[in-house]
Amino acid sequence: MADGVPADWPMREASRFVQAGAQRWHVQRLGTPGRPVLLLVHGTGASTHTWRGLVPALAPHFDLVAPDLPGHALTPRADGEGMSLPGMARALRGLVEAMGIAPALLVGHSAGAAIAVRLALDGLPSVRAVVGLNSALLPLGGLAGRLFSPMARVMARSRVVPALFAWRASHPAVVQRLIDSTGSLLDADGLEMYRRLVADPAHAAGALAMMASWDLRALARDLPRLRVPLHLVVGSNDRTLAPEESRRAQAMVPGATFVALPGLGHLAHEERPQRVADELLGAARRAGLLPAAAAA
Repeated sequence: MADGVPADWPMREASRFVQAGAQRWHVQRLGTPGRPVLLLVHGTGASTHTWRGLVPALAPHFDLVAPDLPGHALTPRADGEGMSLPGMARALRGLVEAMGIAPALLVGHSAGAAIAVRLALDGLPSVRAVVGLNSALLPLGGLAGRLFSPMARVMARSRVVPALFAWRASHPAVVQRLIDSTGSLLDADGLEMYRRLVADPAHAAGALAMMASWDLRALARDLPRLRVPLHLVVGSNDRTLAPEESRRAQAMVPGATFVALPGLGHLAHEERPQRVADELLGAARRAGLLPAAAAA
């Protein structure tokens, strides 16, 4: 099942490829069969590797399913609208149906949180709760918001830009600065994984295509009608997305909760996985997915 996965890929033994409609997915399935299914959705530019620290804490309690999003790492890029937020949400629902799973808890990081919320809003029937980690749920404001998508579209259409970006970003010092700009401190293994990803022109092109297709205005309009619990977990040192953005989203969703993790950045779940796992377990208990004893 792991043919085509690099021998040193994190959690390679859990890898498989799943065909769902026109999309071929790289998926990792870990944890405990028969437990509630937890679907993990990474953010722009990341991959399944981002969950490696969380898995040991979550595996005894959940059946964990973690895909690479289209255009990222080992999952090929989608065509047309497939790189947009609604397109990715539809494709991910197709993956869920092809695998015959019923995710009860959705966990998304950054843009992955938007996909998770979109899935819940669009009526994935098994969902009991959503947890967003340093969530990107609202449109960027000001000049950045007006320029972000048009610039990304220009770069994504170019055949040269992704290759140049990958060549430049493959240098360790560049990757270090990139991660530093998120407000997070990663170990050598984490830095190396991001170096490998950004050095791959196909991955760089996929991330650019996702950014070029991203529009959160419809999601922002729909947030108030989310009817499953939403728990927002934010690193207080996030320099990629201001923590106040999650506070704004919380105010728009009835009953949503918010917790700040002091000293952690945009990749808080990679910096302090046990701390973030505790929040996920707490959200699962409040949703009735785990007994109180599971917190011990």
